[in-house]
Amino acid sequence: MTNIKKIGLTALAGSLVATSAFAGAIDVTGSASVKFQSEHETEHTQNNYSMGQALTFSGGGDLDNGMAISFGYVMTNASFSSSTLKLDMGDMGSLHFAEGANPAGIGAWKDKMPTAGEEVYDDMGGDGNGLAAFPTNGTIGYNGNLGGLVDVSVSYNKNSSTTTETAGATTGANVTTVMVANTGSSSSVVVSGSPTDGATLFYGQGEKAGTTKNNGTDMWTVGGTYAVNALTMGIQQTSIDKSAINSDQDRLHMAVSYQVNDDLAISYGMSTVEFELASSSDEEDSGFSISYTMGSMSLVGSWLESDNVGGTAASDDSHTEIALSFAF
Repeated sequence: MTNIKKIGLTALAGSLVATSAFAGAIDVTGSASVKFQSEHETEHTQNNYSMGQALTFSGGGDLDNGMAISFGYVMTNASFSSSTLKLDMGDMGSLHFAEGANPAGIGAWKDKMPTAGEEVYDDMGGDGNGLAAFPTNGTIGYNGNLGGLVDVSVSYNKNSSTTTETAGATTGANVTTVMVANTGSSSSVVVSGSPTDGATLFYGQGEKAGTTKNNGTDMWTVGGTYAVNALTMGIQQTSIDKSAINSDQDRLHMAVSYQVNDDLAISYGMSTVEFELASSSDEEDSGFSISYTMGSMSLVGSWLESDNVGGTAASDDSHTEIALSFAF
């Protein structure tokens, strides 16, 4: 019996030595925040305060062929948020596989307007209207450069299981969210470049699968940003062409941000969503944000307003958020 124990321990020790050269390490970073939120009077919650927690696991290493692999996994409030696997191929660009995130393609470019805090539509009833949304479960992506002239970003999703659609905007009813099964595949491509210092121009086009192979959603977005000293300005136009009659949406978004100093930034943005249905009113969103950073601490405030949510006249919404966050 003693000899058998010795043989087992020796084999185990040998296996550990043999595989130690391949061992890697996972780094863990985290954040905690205390948040105050005030909603529109029709959505008042009894307790305006909450706490948020996030953990990010990341790791990576070099391959024998000179490429590098990296991995990231994010948990928010103890629940899965997103994960990405990236293969860095150097001058040939990078390949991505993602769950719950869009590191490439039109989903990564759906809103490139400068902001010190939240987007002007975030956490309100019209959140998502007129945006180039792309499936995030099991998406393959590529980011690279073509001949040193323009950058290209591509995404592909095969038979994504479900997608979130906004319902009610085409009928004037209150906006609701439903889960719709997808068939077929979704794909997109974005090209971008910097024609001059401080300027970035981009154009993206994509198709998102629908409930059948013939009722998907076509989308495109075009825009640019320009930074001069501490000031950054941006404008972006997005068009969503849905298969259902009178369901198309177009969003025009403009924003400006100013970096007061190394720690303090302010921004203001506004957007207008036009609905194809003649009886729908334009949804108008606007918001002001401010952020202050001191070491690992950040204080971010956003004050947002929305008129004619989902195309329904006189249907208003508002959202105020102040968050004190600490990174570890």
